[in-house]
Amino acid sequence: MGPLTTYLIETFVTLVAVLALAFLILMGAKRFGIGQPIGPITLVGRLPLDTRRAVYLVRVANQVIILGSSEAGLCKLGEVQEQHIEDFKNPQTQPRFSDLIARFRQSSRRVSQGSTAPDNDHG
Repeated sequence: MGPLTTYLIETFVTLVAVLALAFLILMGAKRFGIGQPIGPITLVGRLPLDTRRAVYLVRVANQVIILGSSEAGLCKLGEVQEQHIEDFKNPQTQPRFSDLIARFRQSSRRVSQGSTAPDNDHG
């Protein structure tokens, strides 16, 4: 066996060893719950706008917050009541994320116009 063949075999074995070690570390981290959410916070939905911008729905306790993400960081866009999120969980309707944003915009217009009546529009 020549020196080039020995070098290629050693490189391949090293690469396989590094990949195996990375796999074991990731599986161990997953098993111990590292990187998993802790507490009353969950990601409800995500709408990617382009490669660096997105809109997120994040549930904190019983409130759902709409966040915008961009190069500048995170920005709170508004809040949605938990009941509106539950309306969209019907598996037979398969609503779009944009429908939820439209409902939020509609309810925020009512608030800005001075209407204090609760929004009972479910469709």
